[in-house]
Amino acid sequence: MDDRNPTIGLRVAVTGRVQGVGFRPFLYRLAHACGVAGWVRNQAGRVEAHIEGDGAAVARFVAAIVVEAPPLARPAVAAVEEAAVEGLDGFRIEASRAGAARDAHVGPDQFCCDDCLAEMADPHARRHRYPFINCTQCGPRYTIIARLPYDRPNTAMARFPLCPECRAEYEEPLDRRFDAQPLACPVCGPHLAFTDGSGPTIEDTTAALAGAAAAIRRGEIVAVRGIGGYHLLCDAYNEAAIARLRERKPRPDKPLAVMVPQRGADGLDGVRGIAAPSAAEAACLLDPMRPICLVARGGSRPLPEAIAPGLAEVGVMLPYSPLHHLLLGELSSPVVATSGNVAGEPVLTEPAEVEGRLRHVAGRFLHHNRPILRPADDPLFRVIEGEPRPLRLGRGCAPAEAELPLPVAEPLLAVGGQEKNTLCLAWEGRAVVSPHIGNLETVRGLAVFEQVAHDLQALYGVEAQWLACDAHPRYTATRWARGRRLPVVPVYHHHAHASALAGEHGVAGTILCFTWDGTGLGPDRTAWGGEALLGRPGAWQRVATLRPFRIAGGDRAGREPWRAAAGLCWEAGVSWPDLPGDRALLHHAWTRGVNRFTTTAAGSLFDGAAALTGLCLTATYEGQGPMLLEAAAGGAVGAAIPLPLARTDDGLWRTNWGPLLPMLLDGHLSVAERAASFHTTLAAAIVAQAKVVRDDTGVETVGLTGGCFQNRLLTEQAAAALAAAGFDLLLATRIPANDAGLSYGQAVEAAARGGA
Repeated sequence: MDDRNPTIGLRVAVTGRVQGVGFRPFLYRLAHACGVAGWVRNQAGRVEAHIEGDGAAVARFVAAIVVEAPPLARPAVAAVEEAAVEGLDGFRIEASRAGAARDAHVGPDQFCCDDCLAEMADPHARRHRYPFINCTQCGPRYTIIARLPYDRPNTAMARFPLCPECRAEYEEPLDRRFDAQPLACPVCGPHLAFTDGSGPTIEDTTAALAGAAAAIRRGEIVAVRGIGGYHLLCDAYNEAAIARLRERKPRPDKPLAVMVPQRGADGLDGVRGIAAPSAAEAACLLDPMRPICLVARGGSRPLPEAIAPGLAEVGVMLPYSPLHHLLLGELSSPVVATSGNVAGEPVLTEPAEVEGRLRHVAGRFLHHNRPILRPADDPLFRVIEGEPRPLRLGRGCAPAEAELPLPVAEPLLAVGGQEKNTLCLAWEGRAVVSPHIGNLETVRGLAVFEQVAHDLQALYGVEAQWLACDAHPRYTATRWARGRRLPVVPVYHHHAHASALAGEHGVAGTILCFTWDGTGLGPDRTAWGGEALLGRPGAWQRVATLRPFRIAGGDRAGREPWRAAAGLCWEAGVSWPDLPGDRALLHHAWTRGVNRFTTTAAGSLFDGAAALTGLCLTATYEGQGPMLLEAAAGGAVGAAIPLPLARTDDGLWRTNWGPLLPMLLDGHLSVAERAASFHTTLAAAIVAQAKVVRDDTGVETVGLTGGCFQNRLLTEQAAAALAAAGFDLLLATRIPANDAGLSYGQAVEAAARGGA
């Protein structure tokens, strides 16, 4: 024995994303490289290792655990303890052990890695052109896991017994497919089937793929089953096919996402043919989650205007599954890839249901027989202030792990809002946000909501002891929560927005948080949406707002922006000559308060501006008016119109939007000038409010959250002006600023209050 460097033993516990990402074979190879002996095993959500060897070798091993980890792993060394030296010979991988599932980290579904793509393209490989190729660094996770630990018998792959060749790879620690749970090949794995829903089904994988590609080339719409559900695909240059898709779905105006073949040295030559990605957008597109990213239109082969009517950006994504790579390779051209669902519902996953419910939309169906245990729609990102910001969580990035600034005493399920719904399961200091569920007004929306609520608790072995929900009594999720036999904590909509941002950034002190969006119920029982909240989770105080105004039409106002415009004009005593409908009758109803509500919502102000400029009187999708208004501003230079800012009798700072109306109605100005000035004015109004609150309180940190701050023009102008005024700025980075972040914010807020 070398007394200067004696043999020592250590027991190491590693948490984080360490299962299903090739972490144990990585430690096996690392042990051989460092010359240490021992063993490694999965235990619930962590990896445990015993290592022994000379001190220097053991130190090298421990130091490399995080810095040399596999690309998909997100390890954290939770504990390192001395252990007795057992005199082991070599290093082995032991069988998984059961343990506390609440320590688990359920991995999101992953893209197809470069190694598998190369193998799939190799004519001599046995997985040549096999649409379900994968390894430890790629393939499905969340959508196939039935229960933990993440072993093949506990996944949807249990129905596919491994052939001898796959079994050999699965059991060889030095193979990149060691313990890869979705492992498959053409002999033992899933296969494709192609049908028109009535005639003979093509069950040969190669022929089925060719049939789908031929149908798309002919101008047909094909429903294709992917990792987390179905897409509706058609040729992105075939305007007749796009028109049929829009008419049948129906989706008359809402932007359609486009999937583009991966080509060129960096994989983005196809994207550059239709768009002009910035460096940050290019990095986002190439991220392993392979999201949809909003990118400026451009390129040598611009897409038809019908892809995103009136907008300057298009949602682009690269193929992420082997199936999509093969299909796009056959076509060598972009395809529309919109969610395979009935409008407003979660994406469909089952072949029979798709054929039954989407037969009027798709003429052909490309199925496969690998089960999808729960849906996961595509994630959506937009680069704002130089960083990709999530607009929708989904396949590739959810379940999303987050921390709680303050732990919960008992496990909590936060049930989110009415639209863009997500769920958040919180226990101890952890929070897990589900993929996008969507609108809960439909039967399927509620069914998927209930499934995900059950699955999150079952997967993590955490049973919620109390619930957090939106304070609005008519929200579906709120009614669902109150129907359980558990304590319920209601959280006001904008308090949840503010707490989500504070929680993501781990804020302990006081911040000023602007929560601008459509509408949400405030403590005064009016529709808030243009608020500035001062404080921290559990202790928010409304300190500034926008001038309230009244809108007639109830729920119809969201789809008819002209109603917001009419309310603004009547409130300010301004004439709007282009008001649609019977002006006298409408004004009479508004004056008498028939089906009328009062709001301070910035989102409604955006709706009104879009209508007054003639861009959008009637909307066919949420946010259409504000999106068109931002696009119309383009590169125009806006002039900030001074808006009066005064304190009310109850001490609340209030900005009067009235001076905006003459500018918005001024036909001597171009629509671009009016749209640009509107954004510049509101950005200046944010800074003005921040300054007076700082004068009152000394607060130096400002947060911007809520759906309005998905608007890049508004956010970047406000951010620049706030920085120039000496404020520190917080923006959402991992949790969406829109209503998809409400569930996490509800959890943070409830935890800060200390219980039900």
